[in-house]
Amino acid sequence: MRPDTRKILTTGSIILAMGVVAAVLAETVLGGIGRQGPHTNMGWLALMLAMGCLPTGTLTLLLGLAKVGADRRK
Repeated sequence: MRPDTRKILTTGSIILAMGVVAAVLAETVLGGIGRQGPHTNMGWLALMLAMGCLPTGTLTLLLGLAKVGADRRK
């Protein structure tokens, strides 16, 4: 695997993992999420972090996986 591909995969994985951890913390430790949103200020911050990291990390990870496929075809 090329170093740039490995870097993209690592970055995507880290961003996605941060989003998952933030979402789990918002739901469990930081007061939970109700119909009108989180119950605490830290819950709101964790939710915003999750909402930013989950799509970004997923798309970065998909880009890395596509790059792995393209590198194998060469």
